[in-house]
Amino acid sequence: MSAVRCYIGLGANLDQPLRTLTAAVAELSQSPQLTNWVCSTFYQSKPMGPQDQPDYINAVATFTTTLTPLELLDYLQHIENKFGRVRRQRWGARTLDLDILLYGTNTIATERLTVPHPGMLEREFVLVPLAEIAPDLTLSSGQSAAAAAAQIPLNGLCKVI
Repeated sequence: MSAVRCYIGLGANLDQPLRTLTAAVAELSQSPQLTNWVCSTFYQSKPMGPQDQPDYINAVATFTTTLTPLELLDYLQHIENKFGRVRRQRWGARTLDLDILLYGTNTIATERLTVPHPGMLEREFVLVPLAEIAPDLTLSSGQSAAAAAAQIPLNGLCKVI
């Protein structure tokens, strides 16, 4: 299989999320399975789901990989588990969340994986960091990442580092 350019969203809001995201990025960027790694600035955002949880630290990263979509999903879930991820509540607090946003130009709809990631076009904490690292990337809406990010309400999104 030839290498595919992928984009993932990273988020955390429990147990020192800035430290967790920094460590997760360090580990992922050293993986021989994920090459040509680029990560956005970290951003602080309000939670999407229940508001009785801490703010999130988010980023978007891109890399090339020869892993299949499900192999990549398994690898990312392995990393989430390594950082203490427990799946209790949809949109609930979490130590680490790694979502496949885009897998090349592929559209995937299986029980385990949907790509492009559903809702990514409505999430400022995805579009703004995505536009930072890939402003000219064409999204499923036909817009560039930069154009989509320029139109979305920021909802208090701010750079952390």
